[in-house]
Amino acid sequence: MIVAIAAFFSGVKVGTDRTEALYAKPAGAQAPKAAESPNAYSQQDLVSFYHNVFQPHREWMAEWSAARTRWQSDDTVDRASSLKELAKLAASKYNESKVTTVSSLTPGLMNAQNNYLKSLKLYESSFGQLAAHANEGSAADALARVSKDAYFTEAVRLGLLAQSQYYDSMLKWGATVNLSLPDAYELPNVLANTEWSKLPLLVKNTVAAQYMFMNRAQYDYLPQDLTARIDQFINSGQAAKMKQKTIRSIVDMLNSTDAIRSGDYLSLKSRYYAKELVPLLPFFSSDT
Repeated sequence: MIVAIAAFFSGVKVGTDRTEALYAKPAGAQAPKAAESPNAYSQQDLVSFYHNVFQPHREWMAEWSAARTRWQSDDTVDRASSLKELAKLAASKYNESKVTTVSSLTPGLMNAQNNYLKSLKLYESSFGQLAAHANEGSAADALARVSKDAYFTEAVRLGLLAQSQYYDSMLKWGATVNLSLPDAYELPNVLANTEWSKLPLLVKNTVAAQYMFMNRAQYDYLPQDLTARIDQFINSGQAAKMKQKTIRSIVDMLNSTDAIRSGDYLSLKSRYYAKELVPLLPFFSSDT
């Protein structure tokens, strides 16, 4: 098992290093449009991916979030049993997602599927091993062991990378619907509030997903929720009042104060995004 996982990590690193290098580019806001097939990144592709790949991973994350809450509220919970069940669930969600065929015309979605699958496989391996000592010490001790586990941290990273690739694919779809939209966005080293405010929602969401990926943390919210809270923070005048002039500083402050919630996008949608282009996906129209 150790040898297999080591080989797996080696393969993962090659692809993800390239993605991180892309996000690190300091260049301007938009990249030239690539020559895509006219059938690439369709609404159907995004919807199919949502239900068959994104949602199973999201459902697993929700169960892990609920388990953490139980651990913290009741120190007598059988954490070993909890981790074993979560490992089984990760395996089940992996099997559910791997049977889906993603079109070769959408390499961004193919990469996202591969990384979601790798994430689930690593969660399975991590929790299967951590279960043996999960009931030792307090819940805080158990959570600390989880957060330090190499397989777990890589699973988190790959899940966030996959999410970013999915949101990048939404932008590529948008560029086929509205030719004024870029089909890719290179995150600059410094993104000022004034520049952020000029961006379309689909671009803002890719930026939010990239920041979430770079922070390597677990989130219950989605990129559009982060987008909405950033917009609210700027439009309310709070950013100017607190002298927060860059999006990175705003993201860090909102996260450090636990100010972002799942559903923030939906609560602010009519105020800020009524005329914005988004694909017809459930999380843009109803609570998930």
